[in-house]
Amino acid sequence: MSSCEIVGVVLVRNEDRFLETALRNASGFCDRFLLFDHHSTDQSLGIFEKFARGHRDAKLHKISHPSESQKALQPLAGKDVWVFGVDGDEIYDPKGLVGLRPRILNGEFDDSWMIMGHCHHTEELHQDRACGFQAPPSRSVTKLYNFSAIDAWPGNSMERLHGGSPTFRAGFDATKKRLLFNETSWEDSPLRCLHLCFCRRSSLDFHETAARKNIDEIYNRPNWLSRLLSVMQKRRSGWKQERYRRGPMIDVSTLPFFDESF
Repeated sequence: MSSCEIVGVVLVRNEDRFLETALRNASGFCDRFLLFDHHSTDQSLGIFEKFARGHRDAKLHKISHPSESQKALQPLAGKDVWVFGVDGDEIYDPKGLVGLRPRILNGEFDDSWMIMGHCHHTEELHQDRACGFQAPPSRSVTKLYNFSAIDAWPGNSMERLHGGSPTFRAGFDATKKRLLFNETSWEDSPLRCLHLCFCRRSSLDFHETAARKNIDEIYNRPNWLSRLLSVMQKRRSGWKQERYRRGPMIDVSTLPFFDESF
């Protein structure tokens, strides 16, 4: 088994409804965590602080701009490290992750730059089932990167693991992806995620949050006034509507994802 480590990177702003579950489910997969809170006003920061107290290998950062989360990853480039990006609305199957971990440590994916898994973009969340759109044909959001494949990740990046242009080492390029969603079914996937992007993500939300725009939609604006207007506008994210609502509506069981006994 190799000496590599898996680093979980979590960036949130007001995502307290599911954050504790997202962290717990990833904790058996990651060796350590980098936690970034971007001016949360709900209970997200408190959840981060509680998690960091219980995990000595979790480091909490309070940041003023999401791009700081990408800058913090630069020292990991070229190291024997896999970086796992987790959002507060991304609930992974913990048993699947525990099964995937030894495969990564044993070197099965060493020739890959990125691993992509199954994703269910949840429209309606019920006690025992979730109804929504699956990836594929929708876009997958799973973010698991082999940082030993790059020397650096420079360029304009609004947040961790997005944007910029990685500088690849010999033998690697952006096409070196292991697409687990082509190898297994949803039920058998070791990397499957309930993406609760169309559900309320914060206790401060009083409406369904398909209106919540992603970081690039807010910050990739020409000036501060247009960014402020983007934040204030309650219109739905066109980016999410286009990419996450493809194919038929499908029901899946939520039980593997919210098993607190795990």
